Amino acid sequence: MSGAPITAVSLQLPAERFFRASLFLLLLTGAVCVVSTGKLDILTSILVIAGLLYKGHRWWNQSPPELSTRAATWLVTGYLGFFPIDIFVFSRIYSANSTNPVLYATLFAAVHFLFFITLVRLYSATSDRDAMFLAMLSFAAVLASAVLTVDTTFLILFFVYLLFAVAVFATLELRRGVGDAVPAELPNPRERERRMARALGVTVALVTFGAICTGALLFFFFPRFSAGYMGHSSMNTTLMSGFSDDVELGEIGEIKKNTAVVLHVQTGEPVEYDRLRWRGIALATFDGAKWSSGGRGSVRIFANGDGWIPVTKTPLAKTDRAKLLQYTVLMEPMASDALFIPGVGVAIRGNFASDRLSPYGGRGAYLFRDASDSVFNPFHNYAAMRYFGISRLPQFQLEKLRAAGAEYPEDIRAAYLQLPALDPRIPALAQKITANSATPVDKAVAMEAYLRTRYAYTLDLAGKPGKDPLAYFLFEKRAGHCEYFASAMAVMLRTLGIPSREINGFLPGEYNSLGGDYIVRASDAHSWVEAYFPGNGWVVFDPTPAAVETPPGMFSRLALIADWLELTWNEWIINYDFNHQVQLAQSMQAKSRNWREVAREWFDRKQDAGKTWLRKFQFRNEAIGMLLPVLLIGFLAVLRFNLIAHLVRRAMLSLQLRKKPSAQNSPQIASRLYLEMLRIVKKTGLSHRETQTPAEFAAQIKETALARAVQEFTALYCAARFGGAAQNLEPLQKLLGQIRAAARGH
Repeated sequence: MSGAPITAVSLQLPAERFFRASLFLLLLTGAVCVVSTGKLDILTSILVIAGLLYKGHRWWNQSPPELSTRAATWLVTGYLGFFPIDIFVFSRIYSANSTNPVLYATLFAAVHFLFFITLVRLYSATSDRDAMFLAMLSFAAVLASAVLTVDTTFLILFFVYLLFAVAVFATLELRRGVGDAVPAELPNPRERERRMARALGVTVALVTFGAICTGALLFFFFPRFSAGYMGHSSMNTTLMSGFSDDVELGEIGEIKKNTAVVLHVQTGEPVEYDRLRWRGIALATFDGAKWSSGGRGSVRIFANGDGWIPVTKTPLAKTDRAKLLQYTVLMEPMASDALFIPGVGVAIRGNFASDRLSPYGGRGAYLFRDASDSVFNPFHNYAAMRYFGISRLPQFQLEKLRAAGAEYPEDIRAAYLQLPALDPRIPALAQKITANSATPVDKAVAMEAYLRTRYAYTLDLAGKPGKDPLAYFLFEKRAGHCEYFASAMAVMLRTLGIPSREINGFLPGEYNSLGGDYIVRASDAHSWVEAYFPGNGWVVFDPTPAAVETPPGMFSRLALIADWLELTWNEWIINYDFNHQVQLAQSMQAKSRNWREVAREWFDRKQDAGKTWLRKFQFRNEAIGMLLPVLLIGFLAVLRFNLIAHLVRRAMLSLQLRKKPSAQNSPQIASRLYLEMLRIVKKTGLSHRETQTPAEFAAQIKETALARAVQEFTALYCAARFGGAAQNLEPLQKLLGQIRAAARGH
């Protein structure tokens, strides 16, 4: 195999162009797999793809190799000296923002080295041995992309890669088999080449399809317990900087400029709750430009025996008419320890420590909860994470809140009435807005409505807010994003003696009916206010004006379908484990039972309807009813003597005989007629043995009219079957009729 050239067409080696195209597409697919992860630097991505496309063009045009073997060896050896520089300088700079810069720098440098070797070997390839080595390098590229990503794009590209891999290795084996064969001059070699390429294409497609189906079955029977080693890692762990203990005014606004998906929250159906938010972190202390948690500390909360972690210290009130919501959150990697919970959290469960042996956390699982009921993951794994939760969705009961009074616990007053030095216009504005409100809740409602209707929403905060951004927002700019609205309301409520705090989290997002989940993007990041009312706890208020909603279009629907496919991929492929296998088996068992019951009921109904119709038919047509036994006997006779098969065989023979004879179909029609002749002769007791030639079989028949007809038929059959030219088949048909007649009288 090593001596077979791959850079020029050779009559001795079959499917040359098919082989060359398959190998090139294999290398290109391997490179695209790595580039599509989005984690390779742009310069390398462009150079590799451009180098492959240029060489592919020259290779297809049968150009000689650009590099000699000696030059290629020197280039690879020289790159070994550059490799440490790549690790510690170039790749290290590119991976500086990753969670593990050293590991990523080494990986990227190895990928650079892999692509360099691939291009050098491609530009110097001269034999099938080089082609085998290039195929192995392309497989290494696919392995590298599997390390870097677990996206659905990789699945599609892997299937394409598998198709070309089967084509390359099948053609290599074919070429190896004819390597030592004696070359022969074949008629019309180009047509033969095209026919072989078509046959190989069909074979490769079928083999690939079979491999994919078999692999899918093996995957579901033998589940994978972990995803790509760094598939869930984030190359940008500063994305969610608005969910920490200290948040500057404006940080949430920066997040809202990003449209990346950060959460999928599965609820099964839309949640009918006007105050639905994904609550992240509560902030209590304000210094005029920055909110912080106040440094009140956190407590460690452990899981119960069933793995559920209670996340609230507030007892469930019997009069709050709260609905319970069960949900599942798939949280993308973000540089925040906060967990996002709707409403008032009751309990959550998940594999927060990424322990493969305990997919639901186990008894040793724990989280942190601060004084504001914000929940944090202490394991800092910055990886995609799934957790399950149960929450209460308290209803807004205005009359009950009006009766709450203004007697606040001392710890609430100490933590949530703190204020810095303020512009005197801010308390005056708060008094003006609530002048006609008697109770704390009416004041909060009035202030919420005032901010919603008198101020504009914008992410463009051009201008200099100075040292007091809140006063700039309220009295000069009169426009801002959610952080400014929430901060203004929380601060003004505190000037009125109403405990309040700012909450950072997310709006509900876009509901996808296909997956039964809410798609939450970074642009859904939001700030709102919680105010405290004795006997009722914390109540949500949102003073930010509602955004203008645009009607969904065709592309929006396609995006929902793509997101559902991505979610399904993550759920049933990336996160597929023993628990999913059990769930799948139970679902299949239940559905198969339902199908059997439905089929049985349908059959029983049809059987009863048929019996009823038959009884009515017999009653109305007594004479025809007498014929039913006769028809039944006739049907059994047809089955007994195989008359249906005989009629089908005669019909197919008649259709074949109507075709115009040619060099291609004459042998086929002659063979069909010969088989029919053998079937007729067999009825006379003469059987054709497998070891007999047609002439030997005809010679064993005794001298009769049947023998003469069979011998003449055999001579014409051999001429049509092996002559290689079109034959007049009418004599064969006439002789077949004579043989049929002679067989009846034999």
